[in-house]
Amino acid sequence: MRLASILLGLGLGVVQAGAQDATRPNILLLFADDHAYQAVSAYGSGLNETPNIDRLAREGMLFRNCFVGNSICGPSRATILTGLYSHRNGFRRNGDVFDGGQETMPKLLRQAGYQTAVIGKWHLGSLPTGFDHYEVLIGQGPYYNPPMRRNGPDPVRHTGYTTDVIRDLTLEWLKNGRDPDKPFLLMSQHKAPHRNWQPGPRHLDLYDGKTIPEPPSLFSDNAGLGGPAAQQTMSIERDLNPHDLKLVEQGGMTAEQRAAWDAAYGPKNEAFRQAGLEGEALVRWKYQRYIKDYLRCIASVDESVGAILDYLDESGLADNTVVIYSSDQGFYLGEHGWFDKRWVYEESLRTPLLIRWPGVTAPGSENHLIVSNLDLAQTFLELASAPAPGSMQGASLAPLLRGDQPADWRTSFYYHYYEYPGAHDVRRHEAVVDGRYKLIHFYEPDVDLWQLIDLHSDPGETRSFHEDPAYRDTREGLYAELIRLRDRYGVTDPPRAD
Repeated sequence: MRLASILLGLGLGVVQAGAQDATRPNILLLFADDHAYQAVSAYGSGLNETPNIDRLAREGMLFRNCFVGNSICGPSRATILTGLYSHRNGFRRNGDVFDGGQETMPKLLRQAGYQTAVIGKWHLGSLPTGFDHYEVLIGQGPYYNPPMRRNGPDPVRHTGYTTDVIRDLTLEWLKNGRDPDKPFLLMSQHKAPHRNWQPGPRHLDLYDGKTIPEPPSLFSDNAGLGGPAAQQTMSIERDLNPHDLKLVEQGGMTAEQRAAWDAAYGPKNEAFRQAGLEGEALVRWKYQRYIKDYLRCIASVDESVGAILDYLDESGLADNTVVIYSSDQGFYLGEHGWFDKRWVYEESLRTPLLIRWPGVTAPGSENHLIVSNLDLAQTFLELASAPAPGSMQGASLAPLLRGDQPADWRTSFYYHYYEYPGAHDVRRHEAVVDGRYKLIHFYEPDVDLWQLIDLHSDPGETRSFHEDPAYRDTREGLYAELIRLRDRYGVTDPPRAD
């Protein structure tokens, strides 16, 4: 032990790590904010086209059942950094401050000889730690001309569309900022397509003249799900505001950017005012305005992914770089009549996950096992041949990427949402899900509601089967599994089911 300590002190441990760099892959996480899996064309919805993101599906693996443990921006990011559920990493809701002193995946990768960088959206309240380089948005960040913090608290202002700025900073670091003798972890994280969905200048007229298909549940009142689903404030009919709908001036733009916006939205807004829409016609107009702006933002993200993948090819980095595309959670694109996320219902529980590992993962492969953002930290550490702490709560996806299926892989998943009171008035709830069933417990002093969802009988999640006698055995089995997972993960926050 004494000799090992001396050698490490002399720097020989770093030399040993460097000797593995020819075989250890680079890790590139391309991450969007609020990108619904329904808006990735590789998932087959037909809503839009994302040809560059789809490359990762053609050349790697698409995960059909990637679930998040807490469907909201900051907590998802904290989970990816730590490999821990929200109650363990201390970041339960937006507005919390991430404890940068705790053990994180980037810190462990640095110890293993990786160079680490994060560029783009951070949204964790504290400054990044564990990174050799960072340049991050301040808070949520604007869509245009963003100030960013570069390796310190003082802001650096950029001019341009934020998705393009993040793309260019990512490419600059890949070309000139990294140490070519070290493998790297690079987290390139977009603001788009977060609310209020401001498209870039070259996409302002994308989808003009086209009608985007409406989801069947656009006009649902969610009565079959009970009080919490009816009491939210994320309704397309009621809760989109004039800023969301681009009926008022958008701030923070240059004169040239504003002129482009006025040319694109001015005539359309005047036509809307003259139409005098009411009732369902007005809801349909709001949906089209919302979904087109949302998809326009995604078009810029997809182009950014394409530019980065092209550079990996041109530079020779592609063959030894694992590329991951994902989002912090799913999003509602009119399903249940909603926008936003937060619920354990399908559209916000699931997030897109596509991974390309050249020479290892079979091109065009799909995986249907339950995986999670909870697994990314341990996955990245295994890719780096670095041990994962026993305290981490996920499981490495590396075996799945190699085409193996571990016999002990999870068949159920624990979920917990905390942000109430808070934006959109979604009540706190916990759940256990297994791919078909969901047992959900909404818990508040004034709301104590259990739901049982059966995706086979009711794929749109329009009602609860909790009180149905035919589901007694299923209900009791899920109760037991909820308790087991709570005990496994050390959850003490809400009342126990028993």
